[in-house]
Amino acid sequence: CSGSGANSNGKYRGIAPESNIVMIKALDFEGKGTASDVLTGIQWIADNCKKYNIRILNMSIGAGITNTKDPLVRAAEILWDMGIVVVAAAGNNGPQKGTISSPGISKKIITVGSADDINVPENDIGKSYSGRGPTKACVCKPDIVAPGCGIISCCNEPGHYFIKSGTSMSTPLVSGAIALLLEKYPSMSNKDVKLRIRERAVDLGLPHNQQGWGKLDVKRLLADEI
Repeated sequence: CSGSGANSNGKYRGIAPESNIVMIKALDFEGKGTASDVLTGIQWIADNCKKYNIRILNMSIGAGITNTKDPLVRAAEILWDMGIVVVAAAGNNGPQKGTISSPGISKKIITVGSADDINVPENDIGKSYSGRGPTKACVCKPDIVAPGCGIISCCNEPGHYFIKSGTSMSTPLVSGAIALLLEKYPSMSNKDVKLRIRERAVDLGLPHNQQGWGKLDVKRLLADEI
C-alpha cells in the first residue's frame, strides 16, 4: 500500500506512497511461521508504538479458524484497545460459512475480504476463496471487502513486481486507504475509522457475511460529504 512505484516509473505506485512503514518480519521467505512468531512481533509493536507513532497494523496473515480465546485474537485486541487501527485478512478458506481466519474473527478489529474472488483463475487460489462469517461467536464478518485478485505488488527481485491474489492482497488496500484518512483527519480514533469505513462502504447487494458493509471506495471514504 506504500510502494513508491520506483521500479515502474510510478505506474504501480501504492495507495499511500508517502506513508511510513515499520516492518515487523514474523514469517520466513516462504511466508510461513508460527503463532508465537507473530505474537513476538505484536509485542514489539505494543512496546514501540509510541516511539514510532504506529497508528495502523496491517495483518495479511491468518492462523486457521479458531475462537476468540486464540492468543492472536487477544493480542490484536490489546493493540486495538491501545488505539491502533488493526486491519486483518479474512483468510482464503471460503466460501463456506464460518471460514474467517484468526485474528480476523475479532469483533473489534477491521476484517477484510476479497471483493472479486469469484473471478480468480482456478490455477491461482480457487474460485470464491474469501473467508466468510459468521464466526463461532456469531459475529458478522468480514467488515469490508476490497479487490484481491491479480493485484500487482512489490517483489524481492530488483526491477520486478509480483501478481498475487488473496485476502492478504485486499487487506493492505484498506490499510493504505486508512493511512490517507488519518493523514486528512489525524485526530480520528480507531473507532472513528471503523465507523467511517462502515458508513462509506459501497453496498454490493451481497450477503453481509460475504461483503461486510460493502466494498472499499477510497474517494468516498475521504470525501468531506457524500
